[in-house]
Amino acid sequence: MNHYLIQMFSFWIVTFTIWMIIIPYFIDFLVKFKLWKQIREEATLWKAIEFLKLHKAKTWTPTMWWAVILGITFFMVILSILLQKFWLINNHLLNQKETYLSIFTLITVWFLWMIDDYMNIRWIWRTKWLSARFKMFWLIIFALLGSLWFYFKLDWWNVWLNLWLVDWMKLWIWFIPLFIFVIIASANSVNITDWLDWLAWWLLLFSYSIYAYITYDQWLFLLSTLCITIVWALIAFLWFNVKPAKFYMWDVWSLALGANLWIMAMLTNTIFILFVVWAIFIFETLSVIIQLISKKLRNWKKVFKIAPFHHHLEAIWRSEENVVFRLWLIGLIFSIFGIMFYILQK
Repeated sequence: MNHYLIQMFSFWIVTFTIWMIIIPYFIDFLVKFKLWKQIREEATLWKAIEFLKLHKAKTWTPTMWWAVILGITFFMVILSILLQKFWLINNHLLNQKETYLSIFTLITVWFLWMIDDYMNIRWIWRTKWLSARFKMFWLIIFALLGSLWFYFKLDWWNVWLNLWLVDWMKLWIWFIPLFIFVIIASANSVNITDWLDWLAWWLLLFSYSIYAYITYDQWLFLLSTLCITIVWALIAFLWFNVKPAKFYMWDVWSLALGANLWIMAMLTNTIFILFVVWAIFIFETLSVIIQLISKKLRNWKKVFKIAPFHHHLEAIWRSEENVVFRLWLIGLIFSIFGIMFYILQK
């Protein structure tokens, strides 16, 4: 175990050091090549007029930041493989039992939304992004592949709940559609919660910190090292992105990191724990669903001024900081509850 602790600590130092060196140059690169954010004017239903009013000032904020956070994560994976070849570490980060699915998740989602982000910046095909239908189709294909891996490769057909009356829920073949639904919902929930400076980043930081501990506690040391790499990438991102935001990661990072966290919950049998930790993301997603249903069934009448809920609060309070800090506190409280439940269940 000691050599794993040394490896984890080393990866933490190397990741953070690389970030601190690269980020200033990358910001200059984004500005030089005018990789600007395009603020949406369209909503799923009708026009996003209120949203545009609140966030029009962010139109010229550089994006494509995912290239660094995911790029450095992949670099650390490759570096670990090279270090093992020279016998400097015992195990690299590309491990079939622990990290294959996580890295596959990051790469798959990263590839699609890299195209989507670039189209938004350059207005390729005279559109701001790939269609929602096309992206949903891609996510379903990815989630299907992941579910088949769990079901056939890992013999996974039940869900560990460890509640008062139910420990295991045997799903058999129904595990596949449940897995697909959870991955799609989790990936989109982070994307939905984004758009206020720091909000989704801090909530993800809480979540990945908790799973760095959970994976370490379950002796999944390589998966824990991957978590720590992402945690320190998020910390470095926040360090250089003090309000006003100097860059955005947009869909790529939010969807990739959201989907990846649920993969980790599956691998560690802690779905219920993540439901608790993920409370803000879940409520934000529900607020969008409620808004869409209300518009459909009540002749365009809305429940919230803007959905998701954090934009509703922003429209009421007219202060981004008030919304962000309060949701941080709520997210932190639920994260503490989550880790308490995990410890009590052991």
